[in-house]
Amino acid sequence: MTTLFDSHRLGDLTLPNRVVMAPMSRVRAAAGGLATPSMATYYAQRATAGLIVSEGVQPSLIGQSNPGTPGLHTDEQVEAWRPVTAAVRSNGGRIFAQIMHGGRVSHPDTTGTRPVGPSAVAAVGEVFTAAGPRPAPVPRALATSEVPGHARSYAEAARRAVDAGFDGVELHGANGYLISQFLSSNANLRTDRYGGSVAGRIRFAVEAAAATVDAIGGTRTGIRLSPGGTFWGVAETEVPELYAALLAELARLDLAYVHLEATADEPVLLGLRRAWPGTLVVNPTLPMGSKQTGRADADHWLGLGADLISFGRAYIANPDLVERLRLGLPVAPVDEATLYQGGDAGYLTYSAYQHAG
Repeated sequence: MTTLFDSHRLGDLTLPNRVVMAPMSRVRAAAGGLATPSMATYYAQRATAGLIVSEGVQPSLIGQSNPGTPGLHTDEQVEAWRPVTAAVRSNGGRIFAQIMHGGRVSHPDTTGTRPVGPSAVAAVGEVFTAAGPRPAPVPRALATSEVPGHARSYAEAARRAVDAGFDGVELHGANGYLISQFLSSNANLRTDRYGGSVAGRIRFAVEAAAATVDAIGGTRTGIRLSPGGTFWGVAETEVPELYAALLAELARLDLAYVHLEATADEPVLLGLRRAWPGTLVVNPTLPMGSKQTGRADADHWLGLGADLISFGRAYIANPDLVERLRLGLPVAPVDEATLYQGGDAGYLTYSAYQHAG
């Protein structure tokens, strides 16, 4: 039986275990979307993971969702990321950059311009700005001629990611951000080739993935999806059919992996496991919830056919999570107050388990 500590071949990489550090926004980038020395330390501390997936990285200024997030759309940002990837590699780790275009989940106070989306439908809730939470604005609906350029922005950021030393990229197709908005049946009200039918709603995701594969290769490209998720007010109809069709198209591209969040019922996710011929990463715990994924969750999904298991919140307070899981050591809780406050407290101040004696 496969265990969490068996190795796994992922494209050109051999992962020493099946533990993935999930992407998590920590909003600690410097001005201009630059990675920092503290970010290098943070990721290097967690390099025993089989694979690290970075926090969401915007592929363009208009794609930035929150203040304090890093980018991969300028030469300066590439230079800033190089010490981060070098630190992970020097500690024996592997790291993919998550490419995240926020789409309508943004604000002019953050980017200086009106957000864009598939349709002029606002997200549900308040978005973060430097001045505090603000109601999500109504985005500008993208013209048909503009959509391919935003799909290509993922590929352009992927090229920069590889130049910056990342081992690959994960397209953020989940949680109500731009790819997810196109998959949605209420955020996407388009009547052109990017909307309406299942084939229309998956088109943007497929074009973004295909462009990225053309740029850096399928073995360096993954995608994260949240089937049936309702983040930021998105809704999806025909969920099993929608994602089966999407996975069928993505399978033609020979991606490194698909990363599924447990946002649908288990039978739906098992159907997608059967539909996807490649490496499957499963995140068993809902994002932005209070529950931490544990060893029992991981073993359950490995038994159901997942290849890799991603851990989110547990990795914040436990840089040595692999060792704690292997030895059955206590997993430390997260200090909620420090998640997004900036600075090194609650970021670099969590330590490895202290053995008695």
